[in-house]
Amino acid sequence: MSKQDGSNRLVSGPEVDDATATILHVDLDAFFASASLLARPDLVGLPVVIGHDSSRSVVTAATYEARKYGVHSAMPMARALRLCPTAVILEPDFQLYSRLSKQVMALLDDVSPDVERLGVDEAFVGIAGLRRLSGGANRIGPALRARIRAETGLVASIGAAGTKYVAKLASSRAKPDGMLVVPDDEVLAFLHPQPVAALWGVGPAQQERLARYGLHTVGEVAGTPLERLQSWFGEATGRHLHELSWARDPREVHERPHEKTFGHNHTFFRDVSDRTELQSEILRLATGVGRRLRDAGVQARTVTLTVRFHDFRTITRSKTLPEATDVTRVMVETAWGLLDALGEIPPVRLLGVRASSVQGAADHGLLWDDTATWGSAERAMDAVHDRFGAAAVAPASMLRRERKRDDTGPSGGD
Repeated sequence: MSKQDGSNRLVSGPEVDDATATILHVDLDAFFASASLLARPDLVGLPVVIGHDSSRSVVTAATYEARKYGVHSAMPMARALRLCPTAVILEPDFQLYSRLSKQVMALLDDVSPDVERLGVDEAFVGIAGLRRLSGGANRIGPALRARIRAETGLVASIGAAGTKYVAKLASSRAKPDGMLVVPDDEVLAFLHPQPVAALWGVGPAQQERLARYGLHTVGEVAGTPLERLQSWFGEATGRHLHELSWARDPREVHERPHEKTFGHNHTFFRDVSDRTELQSEILRLATGVGRRLRDAGVQARTVTLTVRFHDFRTITRSKTLPEATDVTRVMVETAWGLLDALGEIPPVRLLGVRASSVQGAADHGLLWDDTATWGSAERAMDAVHDRFGAAAVAPASMLRRERKRDDTGPSGGD
């Protein structure tokens, strides 16, 4: 948990340019404390500390009201009570926290196929491919925060930027209960006045070392030549400090695979009837699933399509393949076939593609003559994505070709 008390809160309005803010960092505010208060609404607004009521225990979490007294997680309970004698102590309920965490992460999976969980209360969400259907950060972020609050009672703060590092820093500045979008052309103005503690990985000991060299802000680190930083802190640490001080963070959002299933859902901003638009979304979802399978070195035999209609009625259709696969094209065509088999359908609110019956990767057989060729091509695309980003190359030609087919099934009405 953060030691923040909200005193330096910074939020942005809907007018800020969100075109370059392709990564969200979603962080639940004072998660354990907020979750515990769902069952004790009478304590909302009071300084509440989560932990065992013993002088030998430590603080698990604290509300923002308690943080204003200097209370924070991992602090000895005895010291917390000296700082805030009026604090109310609640026993932690980890079963509740786990259930709520899973519920929130499922909501994030509904938004994007690119979700990287960092713990029970925070995650990165890639939204680069969602602008056409769902809008940018200014639309997705507030809608996501509202849905989390409505469906769980929890409050989330969100940072949005072009890198994971700046998005995470932005969410911490937006707390509590806020959202901050940092466009690329404003990143350095936002970053350089921050204290060196804002540099990812810089703890108290490193802060003291930086202070000995007169470096107290990120801007002062940025103004120090790389060679000097490396002579002071070593080659790797010096470069790390230099790169982050200039907001250089090439890491993409990478999902952490589930042991048994690999799936992505997407909730449309508006209900969709157009069959081509549904096929396009299936292509995008299945592309993310295929990439996750290949990254994990596994293959799946069962492909499942989930469809939730405008009235919230939900159906699933599955097909078990003769051979396990990690080839996106196979999963796309299988899911398209499951969609076609539904015939005429009402407007769609949510689509999901899931691969299950997972096993270790093996050589492809001859079920699809060009499976090996497509598999090689997709691995080459994976390598391009790793080096140049997910937008560098995409299988749009496959979608155009499939749109021309006569056997794609009846198209939906307007």
